[in-house]
Formats: sequence, C-alpha cells, structure tokens
Amino acid sequence: MNDYYYKAVDANGAVSRGVMEAINAASAHENLTTKGLFVLQVKESSRILKKLKGKYATLGIKRRDVIEFSSNLAMMIRAGVPLITALEDIINITTNAHLKSALSDIKKNIQMGIEFSNALDFHRTIFPDILIRLAKVGEETGRLDISLSEVAGHLQKMEYLAATVKRALIYPIFSLITAGTAIVFWIAYVLPKMMQLIIDLKVKMPLLTKILFELSKITEKFWYIFLIVPAMIFITIQIMKLRPSTKYYWDLAKIKLPIIRLVLYNKLLALFSEQIRLLISAGITIDRSFDIAADVMGNEVFKRAILESKRDITAGIKVFEAMSAHNIFPPLFLRMVAIGESSGNLDQQFNFLAEHYYKIVAPRCFRWVA
Repeated sequence: MNDYYYKAVDANGAVSRGVMEAINAASAHENLTTKGLFVLQVKESSRILKKLKGKYATLGIKRRDVIEFSSNLAMMIRAGVPLITALEDIINITTNAHLKSALSDIKKNIQMGIEFSNALDFHRTIFPDILIRLAKVGEETGRLDISLSEVAGHLQKMEYLAATVKRALIYPIFSLITAGTAIVFWIAYVLPKMMQLIIDLKVKMPLLTKILFELSKITEKFWYIFLIVPAMIFITIQIMKLRPSTKYYWDLAKIKLPIIRLVLYNKLLALFSEQIRLLISAGITIDRSFDIAADVMGNEVFKRAILESKRDITAGIKVFEAMSAHNIFPPLFLRMVAIGESSGNLDQQFNFLAEHYYKIVAPRCFRWVA
C-alpha cells in the first residue's frame, strides 16, 4: 500500500484535497470515484508526507479508543441495532475530533453502498489491519459482532501488555540515566578538585589516576559533547528505522540486549501467537495469517522470519518445518506448533503459546516496577 495525494471535486463543486492509501494510482482513482468525487489529480506522495499524514490522522487517537469503538459496536449489533444507527450513536458520544471525523466518513461510505470493512480500510492509519480483516470475515459469515468482540479482546490484551512493558522499562532506563549523569558530574566537577589537591600535595599518581585526570579535563573543556552525542545517536536511530536494511540490525540489537530481551522478545512471541490464533480461528488460511501478522509485528527480524516461513508454507512445507529454519522461535514454541499441526488444533496451541508468553512478560514487569 502506498500513499497518494489527490485533488477532486464533489457533486456541489467544492474542491477537496487529501492523502489516501491505495495499491496504485488507478486504485486510488477508483476509490475516489466510488465516493462520488470527480478526480482532478492523483499522484504518489513522499515518504515524509506519509509519516506526517499518519501522525496527524491518529492525533490523540489511542488504542483504547479503538477498543471502545469495537466493543460498543459489537454490543449494539448483537442487540439487533442496524449498523448505520449504531455508528450514528457512537459518533454522537465520541469526543475525539479525528476519530469522530473518521467514523462519520465510514458511515457516509456505507450509506453509499461500500462494505463496512472497505470503509474501515480507507482509515487504516487509525484502525489496525486485524480489525479490517476480521470485519471482512464477519461480514462474509454473518458474525460481525463476534469478530468485533474478538478484536476488542485482542486489542485489550495488547494494550495491557504494552503498558506493562513500558512500566518495566522505566526503571532500568531511569537507572541508566541517573548513573550516567552521576558519572559525568563526578568526572567533570568532583574529580578535578580532588586531583588539584593531590597535585598540591605532590603525591605521585598511578597511571589510571592520570588517565582519569586527563579525561576530566577533556570533559570540563568539551562538556557540550555530552549533549550532542545523545542527540546524534537519537537521530541516527530514527534514520535507521526509515530503511528496512538498517532497521533489521536495530531490531536485532533490541532483542539481543540482556535486559530489554527479557521483555521485548517474549512480548513479540506473545503478539505473534495471539495474532495467528485469532486469524486462524476466524477461518483465515495459515499462509494469509502469517502475511497479516508480519505487518503488525513492528520488528523487522520477526517480520522477515514470518514472511520467509510463509513463503515456505506456500511451497508445501509444514508449518513446523518452515518456522524451524529461523532461530528466533524457541524450542518450546516449535514443539507446540508441531503438535498442533499434527493434531489439527493449531489455533489452540497458538492460544496456549500466547497465554504462556503473556504470563512470562507480565509478572516480570510487575517485579521490576514493584
């Protein structure tokens, strides 16, 4: 999916401009025409514009807002409320302006004859891919309320998991910053005064002390380096994230770091297992499930391993064998997948794995922040 800038005119002659996602320019043109617009211009937007558009579109919209929307809509549909009426009621009680605008656009598209899942797809910067996919499955099976409830439950788990991971990382990050600040202060301020006293007493200094003294003089003279270096590191990391080739090594480093690995690695395993369980239970094929899960992992190492496994599965290799070729999946994980594949209960095995890794992450997070 790429972003395309468009300029169009509606039935009243009003000119509208914006950015939308589509497979290609022809698809973007068709989507705009479906909305009743007369297209004047369609062109692919830049990567920077895409990031800005994504930030603006999701401004103030949290995962919990999407959870609330999915849960409320599922409840109203289950109660027999028509989809358009349910959306109108949710729009009336929504306080976030960006979410209200997106929901209003979804309602308008449905009234024009577009399916609910396709209307959601126009706003994939707000709504996760798994919601769009399961909404499509729910429409086809007549179980839209069940699909929305499952998505809401899944997103609630991910919200809780993300919150516990953030709380877990606060303490080690705070400790590193505090320790680093104390060391810099000691070298730049305390050590020079102590060294001056030693010099005045004409005490012979060992080699290590001399090295520390020279380091303190450099630190005192070029103190601004300690402000520039962190900024440069931050900018470098952001640039690395923009390119898949360099992002891979950054993501690999994150799941290899001693402290971060304990939380992040198990979180990714829990996320992957939960996604696959949900998609398989909804009736989506295993290869398509892998394709969808890869896009939401947020880690290039896992994404590549999942896509390569999907390629091997499509070629006829068993799921267990395809995943065994990648060392990011631990032995327990692979054994459970093998058993699930042999018994025909792969969804249940992934559910077990999701709960298993979820329990590993959550208690550890609470121990660290306690």
